[in-house]
Amino acid sequence: MPRKLALITGASSGIGETFARKLAARGYALLLVARREDRLQRLASELPDAEALAADLSTSSGISKVENAIASSPGLELLVNNAGFGTLGRFWQAPLAGQQQMLDVHITAIMRLTHAALRGMTERGRGAVISVSSVAGFNQSAGNVMYCSSKAWINSFTLGLDLELRGLNSPVRVQALCPGFTVTEFHDTLGVNPNLIPRWLWMTADDVVEDSLRGLDRGDVIVVPGWKYKAIVAGMRFLPMSALRRIQKLRRDRRV
Repeated sequence: MPRKLALITGASSGIGETFARKLAARGYALLLVARREDRLQRLASELPDAEALAADLSTSSGISKVENAIASSPGLELLVNNAGFGTLGRFWQAPLAGQQQMLDVHITAIMRLTHAALRGMTERGRGAVISVSSVAGFNQSAGNVMYCSSKAWINSFTLGLDLELRGLNSPVRVQALCPGFTVTEFHDTLGVNPNLIPRWLWMTADDVVEDSLRGLDRGDVIVVPGWKYKAIVAGMRFLPMSALRRIQKLRRDRRV
């Protein structure tokens, strides 16, 4: 019997790399996708039965490349939509090109790759899709408007897919993984000093991925790793916009 296959986007570092190592330990064959081919090849060489596929998911051609790989992989059991990045700045002042690229990766790529994967999974009656969202998807933050909005879309998209799958009594599962601050290269790339964030808010990628895989085994649709972030998200659901405005004003005043 061929080994079950997991395809992971954004696999060259951070949460994606951690998924790769943990899924390899669970016996999955791996198809690793990211822009940085050198890092992908290095990771693939360290894992059993792993292949690297360089693709830029901010481009239609890059997405098509991964769609074709999904279509030619009848053993695909798990798709991890992990690729993503952030932008900083007020919406009307931040470069539009970067925000558009972020939406292409967070929304267009996830939509198209999930569509390609679920067609085969539902026919075979097995499989799962994990899409990496964020606690930012439960509320808004000045300077991160499009990031928060795109993560909110991932949450809503996943909940809608779960409704459709459960309505068909399909065993195929979907999950939106919503971590908070995680020790990866994300904030360095974004240009945010991690020392400005309280130490107690940080989680490791290992803990985040462990929570995701445990949640997948249980059939959890929305997974928020860590009790601290579960409490934060529970509170954010009931936070009125007026309170958000006051919080943002306090943050701005402290910077002045």
